[in-house]
Amino acid sequence: MALVYLRELNPKTKFAIWKIEESAEELLGKLQLDDAEKLKLQQMSKGKRTLHWMATRVLLRYLLQTDQYIHCPSDNNGKPYLPDYPYKLSLTHSFEYAGVMLSTQGECGIDLEIVKNKVVRIKNKFLKDEELAFINPDPEIEILQLYACWCAKEAVYKLQGNKGVSFLEDMTIRPFTYKPQGVMYLDFTKDGISTTLEVYYEQFQNYMLGYAVE
Repeated sequence: MALVYLRELNPKTKFAIWKIEESAEELLGKLQLDDAEKLKLQQMSKGKRTLHWMATRVLLRYLLQTDQYIHCPSDNNGKPYLPDYPYKLSLTHSFEYAGVMLSTQGECGIDLEIVKNKVVRIKNKFLKDEELAFINPDPEIEILQLYACWCAKEAVYKLQGNKGVSFLEDMTIRPFTYKPQGVMYLDFTKDGISTTLEVYYEQFQNYMLGYAVE
């Protein structure tokens, strides 16, 4: 397993991306699991899903700099948390990479996606007409900007931690010009309460990365 990207956004927030190069057996050898986690692993289908789950936990161990057992359960909405540490937590994975974000500043969210053409086909399902209006029409830039928007909304979805939130109805990205690395502003409305979040995005090899913190 190789650390390929480590970034501190500020003294309270950091994230890391690892390339998964080990087998499931090698990853398992780096972990300490309780009975519930062992059962969860047994219930998973073998392959990438298992590797992703274990890789995020190995990376979490690296970021927390501990060789002790790390209790990392999920709440009723599936959001992971660390009851024994002061950090808020977000996990992500895509194909051969796994990522972890930690923050003592507030809730955080991170999303990593491999860039593929399929995002063009589903753009109307997660972007309003007013959002589509500022997407660059150049096909090469369009795909990247659409993925930046998707990762931004996914990061905010993870940050806020509630099921039933709609990318299309509850989140609106303000107009921005796409660059390989940048920031956008996202208006999030739920239960009549609106907030605006700064969401950072950047190209990472042939992937797109989005992340936000309260």
